[in-house]
Amino acid sequence: MDVLEHNRAAWNRESTSGSAWTMPVGAGVIAAARRGDWSVILTPNRAVPRDWFGTLDARDVLCLASGGGQQAPVLAAAGARVTSFDLSDVQLEKDRAVAERDGLALHCVRGDMADLSVFADASFDIVFHPVSNVFVPDVDVVWRECARVLRPGGRLLAGFMNPAFFLFDHDEATDTGACVARHRLPYAEPDSLRPDARAAWDASGRAAQFGHSLQTQIGGQLATGFRLAGLYEDDWEDAATPLNRLMPVALATLALRAP
Repeated sequence: MDVLEHNRAAWNRESTSGSAWTMPVGAGVIAAARRGDWSVILTPNRAVPRDWFGTLDARDVLCLASGGGQQAPVLAAAGARVTSFDLSDVQLEKDRAVAERDGLALHCVRGDMADLSVFADASFDIVFHPVSNVFVPDVDVVWRECARVLRPGGRLLAGFMNPAFFLFDHDEATDTGACVARHRLPYAEPDSLRPDARAAWDASGRAAQFGHSLQTQIGGQLATGFRLAGLYEDDWEDAATPLNRLMPVALATLALRAP
């Protein structure tokens, strides 16, 4: 399976269907951001602390795998020079639509989050990377590319799933409410699935997901030369996963590139 093309098609369908992660913000949200009243998320619910950004005014921000008309337009309205880089054509079109509706300067580029070769070294002050490396098999290359395109002292704001999330059979949890540990970590779809679950996954057209270890997620940032400067956990909602009743399902980190 070509993971990249499979996930591009899956996210185009997801965005067309109108899930929560694909609903563009309204004009009122953009107007408030222009007045300095704004927030964005890296994880399902919790707003990113404003001090994680430092200042946004005239900063070059890469919204990495963050399309959908949500975070990138808000950050542009708050004063940043924003580039939205996403695999999904439909998600990027929603960023463009908000930018055109509200008169925002927002540059949109389609591509693979693990290949930022379209950007020169030291192009950005901030990389904003919500929970999305769940859709790539190799996170280390993502961190290396983030380090390369950030300027000295630049900031990487990243969200990711708690690795324990992938231990469990989520279809069974949705059907029965029971959290049954079935998978060994690291997790990779579709290879980690049992044959019956693989057939259901094939029929669903869902994006392939990968569960990465904390050593890869956090240790990988450190190994690339980042310094960890902040971390928080977040929940989701019980309707998304019964596991939400038992543990935080997502994390976010602030990492600083060496000056």
